[in-house]
Amino acid sequence: MLCLIIGLKIIKENKMVENTQHIIAFGMPGGWEWIIILIVALLIFGRKLPDVARSVGKSLNAFKKGLHEVEDEVNETKQEIDKEVDDVKRDIANDIKDAAGPDDSRKT
Repeated sequence: MLCLIIGLKIIKENKMVENTQHIIAFGMPGGWEWIIILIVALLIFGRKLPDVARSVGKSLNAFKKGLHEVEDEVNETKQEIDKEVDDVKRDIANDIKDAAGPDDSRKT
């Protein structure tokens, strides 16, 4: 429920008193409101209502499919980047080992 808060300041005996009133601006329709909305929809769309609902359903399915494709593409790109980062880390570690020179601790 969305409430708007209106703050009213009242001066009473040289003191500032703050009075806050809650006014309900918007909310979800109740039972009777839904019935009226359905009746109006039936009057407006009539026999086309099933076709409208079907096309809305197809649109939602296409949207979800596109959303899943984008998610898959993002995941693939992330995996590729992670692989490249691991390769760079491995190369840096090998370069550091090469730059350190031979290991003196293995002398026999």
